[in-house]
Amino acid sequence: MSDVLTPDGLAALMRQNAGITVQPDDLRDHLDRPFEDFGLDSLGLLGIVATLENRHGSPMPADAEKCKTPREFLDLVNNTLTKSGA
Repeated sequence: MSDVLTPDGLAALMRQNAGITVQPDDLRDHLDRPFEDFGLDSLGLLGIVATLENRHGSPMPADAEKCKTPREFLDLVNNTLTKSGA
């Protein structure tokens, strides 16, 4: 499975794991806004990381849960997925 995480996918994970509804267009248009502006805290991000690890069968970088913005998170996760061939 070599799919990448898109802003739409991240918005869905935010809804599923943290109960936060973010319109994918809003997320796409504001990738550099802090997660906290969208209402996502570190525990919510940790849940997203755990879901991705389960889905792809490989660990995400330890600093994934420390990402401050959607762009930073997407870049880190997609770089990891690309390297692992997940």
